[in-house]
Amino acid sequence: MGIDLGTSAVKALVLEAASGRRLGEGRAEYPLLTRRPGWAEGDPEEWWRQTVVAVRMALDLVEPGQVAAIGVTGQMHGVVPVDATGNPVRAALLWPDQRAIDQLARFEQLPVQLQEQLANPFAPGMAGPLLCWLAQKEPEAFAHMRWALQPKDWLRWRLTGEVATEASDASATLLYDVQRDQWATAVMEALGLPRELFAPLLPAGAPAGYLQESAARELGLRPGLPVATGAADVAASLLGAGVLAPGSLLFSLGSGAQFVLLCQEPQPDLQRRIHLYRAADGRHWYRMAAVQNAGLALDWVRRALQANWTELYASSEAEVAVQEPLFFLPCLTPERPYHPRPQAAGWLHLRLGHERRHLLHAALEGVAFGMRLALEALSEGEEGGQLLVVGGGSLHPGWRQMLADILGRELWAVAEKDTAVRGAALLAGLAAGYWKDAAALEARRPPVLSVTAPGARRAVYQERYQRYRELLLSPAAAVLEEREAGGTRLRESRGRVGQLEPE
Repeated sequence: MGIDLGTSAVKALVLEAASGRRLGEGRAEYPLLTRRPGWAEGDPEEWWRQTVVAVRMALDLVEPGQVAAIGVTGQMHGVVPVDATGNPVRAALLWPDQRAIDQLARFEQLPVQLQEQLANPFAPGMAGPLLCWLAQKEPEAFAHMRWALQPKDWLRWRLTGEVATEASDASATLLYDVQRDQWATAVMEALGLPRELFAPLLPAGAPAGYLQESAARELGLRPGLPVATGAADVAASLLGAGVLAPGSLLFSLGSGAQFVLLCQEPQPDLQRRIHLYRAADGRHWYRMAAVQNAGLALDWVRRALQANWTELYASSEAEVAVQEPLFFLPCLTPERPYHPRPQAAGWLHLRLGHERRHLLHAALEGVAFGMRLALEALSEGEEGGQLLVVGGGSLHPGWRQMLADILGRELWAVAEKDTAVRGAALLAGLAAGYWKDAAALEARRPPVLSVTAPGARRAVYQERYQRYRELLLSPAAAVLEEREAGGTRLRESRGRVGQLEPE
């Protein structure tokens, strides 16, 4: 069984070890809390309640006694601050959170040799800056904290009562020495963060504990099952999609989007635009261009214009709007460093003749243009191998066609939309001893479902993309960015972001 603790939903999947066939699956949702402008939080106890729902749903067609092991994965970055008993001392702080922007100055002021250890862009939604904010702004909660856990590590504690982590999540905290492949103790000391807050490191496919009786009773499983350490969702997705060696490029579409490329050795981006993290197999690394404003931005547009997901995606197929002078700048939450205007958000060149359908189409197009900026930063003109697309946000054929046209690449849709939870289930198999190592998962590689090639609109979109790039450097975009600088568009949700379908 794999369990994926996402931003707005938890998924459970039971795989047959011999064939890799799906035997049962479940999904349950919970809100992303935005109680103040710029904040993005989660309630771990609600995570657990919905995990119980998803697991029991996955067991509808499976005898609980058949489940041999559990693996976990989940959203990256953020932090779940817990006390000595593993109970949260406050709500979890999650990856879209912007409250720690001011704390990034502390990372910029670190000695160069310490910055080089981190080998990653500095983003406010990562555990390091968020913990600095917590220590400064909520010292009482910080004083009561015993462990600073990643979301999937908190879930595993709830399953086993044991505290641990692994390198794919740890390397995404801005507190990890990438070159030495260990916690960056010197960085922690420089920031005033106690080393003992951070869990010991174990291999992703190792048993990190065993299902305790209280959790087993709630889930409907037998106690004593080995629970794999697990991996961050992107690292688990690489396993679940069958990307086991450098070559193919993984394109994952959910609340955020990621372009991911495996590499043999850690290769930092000297311009600090691209992320560099540990892969789940313990042998490889991966370079990643992350897009904050994917499903997160589209969900806001959908709700603001009172559209459902089907209507939004269907607008990608309309012939209207591709010739219209309307553009959407999607940075509703500040974008990652690859973006030249990381806070520019809104529709540009609105006219009286524009209708709701034009706004929907422009939103899809603008989000796709942002993805192309990320892909170009990662590949730097090198086309590379197959572009494998996964994730719930990649299912609509019209949307996939628009993406192929805008990216100018064939999209190879993997016949497994939930690759992260599949990867977690495969790690459970490793922990239970079904396979010797991650390389043995080659036979469990999911097939390609379809290939979407750039079509007739490619030339129009290429022209519009060049215009989009020009707009990003225009005075109009500068005004939009400055107007929103230091703020957040998450406040539009008035307390909570809705359920994000493309999880």
